[in-house]
Amino acid sequence: MYRLISKISVYKNFDEDNLIVKLSKIFLEMDYIKKMNNPPGLDDIDKDGFISRIYTLINELLDVATMYGFDENLWQNYLAYTLANMENPFTITCEKTGARDGTVNRLAKADLKIFMDLFHYDFSDIEKELGIDCFSVITDYKAIEKSSGRYNKSVSDKVRMLSTKIASAENEEEAFTIVTNFYRDYGVGKLGLNKAFRLSREHGKLELVPITNTLEVRLSDLVGYEQQKQKLIDNTRAFVEGKRANNVLLFGDSGTGKSTSVKAILNEYYDKGLRMIEIYKHQFKDLSTVISLIKNRNYRFIIFMDDLSFEEFEIEYKYLKAVIEGGLEIRPDNVLIYATSNRRHLIRETWNDRTDMETDGDIHRSDTMEEKLSLVDRFGITINFSSPSPKEYLEIVKQLAIRQGINHLTQDELFAEAKKWELHHGGLSGRTAQQFIDYLAGRI
Repeated sequence: MYRLISKISVYKNFDEDNLIVKLSKIFLEMDYIKKMNNPPGLDDIDKDGFISRIYTLINELLDVATMYGFDENLWQNYLAYTLANMENPFTITCEKTGARDGTVNRLAKADLKIFMDLFHYDFSDIEKELGIDCFSVITDYKAIEKSSGRYNKSVSDKVRMLSTKIASAENEEEAFTIVTNFYRDYGVGKLGLNKAFRLSREHGKLELVPITNTLEVRLSDLVGYEQQKQKLIDNTRAFVEGKRANNVLLFGDSGTGKSTSVKAILNEYYDKGLRMIEIYKHQFKDLSTVISLIKNRNYRFIIFMDDLSFEEFEIEYKYLKAVIEGGLEIRPDNVLIYATSNRRHLIRETWNDRTDMETDGDIHRSDTMEEKLSLVDRFGITINFSSPSPKEYLEIVKQLAIRQGINHLTQDELFAEAKKWELHHGGLSGRTAQQFIDYLAGRI
């Protein structure tokens, strides 16, 4: 196996923790020890050591399989996962344009022939020599059925599909077509395989970390607010189609579906190349770095800022203003900012902001207020999600009850209970209605 991997050229940049590399090194050491021993072969101590190391790798493979919901042939799934995650000039070019003519294709096909050999690698001699059967188990595996919320279904579905196709490919030419089409259709690396990301800074390096379990919600799940949803759809559709689009601010009362709408829009347009990066206020200073990481990739990114607001003493909004509009470097065409807030103007205002008569250190306070309010002006579209009227609230309750299959109450009884609930649980909002329906569903 190590001799196979050593001949790879285009796909050479394996991670140091890659299980293929680790396993090949174990097999290489086994061959070396067998030759060095007198007589040649492995004694019981050698075998115990190699068995322990192999089972440690099997445990790591099972952890990956659980994380991504792999099944049937875990070895082939992992090989496909490696191919899907390998970012290099060849794969990123394929992501943008698909396979193109060039000498590099010959090298890539040679690499894929090696991967096909690995796909069908015969572990029987190793198992017989060490008296183990773990490779037979992982290549014919039946995973325990589990909820899609417990693993990264977005990655799992694509990797397993790729694995199945490569396993049935007749030669490297066919495998080349399968893999390059995969890159073109789904992308490569974590940006291609995942929907959403958050920022992390470990050891001083900023990186995008996939959010493995996102809320599987659609805009149709949000009752009411049809005009608001249509505005969001029109702007996002234009964005993913490469047309001109605006940054969006969704503001209004709490519990009205602002954040849910943004999460739903990701699910609606993910398969069209939309990705989302969630960023918090204290990370705004890193916005320029984030944009530099994604501006040349073949995806459309929404930078999502949830529950955005600023107090008087906070200055992070200045970073946001500069990125949206006003800095020397323009915002790339594949990046938009969507924010939600309970405040129409985002930044807390006081009566002192509205007069120039105060003398507490800021001579022109109206200029200060203008600077604060100018942040909202940099969102091209603002969408108001106000609390529903009593009639709208009851309609939301009615529709949610139908969807949940709650029919043990008459409509009058349902509405009477819903009115009682909202009086003690946060007032009129879609969130209150959903919590009430959840309460009824729990009692059935």
